[in-house]
Amino acid sequence: MFIGHFGVALAAKKAAPRTSLGTLVFAAQFLDLLWPILLLLGIEHVEIAPGITRLSPFNFTDYPYSHSLLMVAVWAALAGGIYYVVCRDKTAAWIVAACVLSHWVLDLVVHRPDLPLAPGGSVRVGFGLWNSLPAAITAEVLFFFGGVWIYLRATRARDNAGRYGLWSLLALLFFGWVSTLFAGAPPNVTSLAWGGMTMWITVPWAGWADRHREAS
Repeated sequence: MFIGHFGVALAAKKAAPRTSLGTLVFAAQFLDLLWPILLLLGIEHVEIAPGITRLSPFNFTDYPYSHSLLMVAVWAALAGGIYYVVCRDKTAAWIVAACVLSHWVLDLVVHRPDLPLAPGGSVRVGFGLWNSLPAAITAEVLFFFGGVWIYLRATRARDNAGRYGLWSLLALLFFGWVSTLFAGAPPNVTSLAWGGMTMWITVPWAGWADRHREAS
């Protein structure tokens, strides 16, 4: 899943109104922000295999540190713990941790059985929604626009930066995702990893737009 994760971050703003949307995006996207770094370092591995699912051309052969359930639980606990130490907001800390964990849950729905439960373990899980193009696209759209709707009801723009900053980010995410549906597989793993690294820009962008909005 791609834009569905951003939908979770947007929706979480209602439950944690004092938490920056940038922080929530970082939490919900953390696994996919970490993953390309580990690819570039040669710690985790993926194969480009067009046709392996209807929607995704990637065979995730080895990603125990970014996407195993055990490590995701560790990352979630660390993210929530650090947030609590810095901000002293217990409820928001739980929301941040839940956003990290939500990434694995949504990936469980769409991935083939390639998600490990723990590093070094042989059991891999996944419900395989990516094998149905209409179902996978519907799930992405529902999660994304559901999150947008919740966020817009929970906040309002204080100025043009809050208005156009948000909508430009949402447009980038949505049309960027749509373009991937037609772009085909990347030429190699290195270009895939560097493409994934560009998603880091969404964290400060979301934080900037959110600073120019207020609770409605």
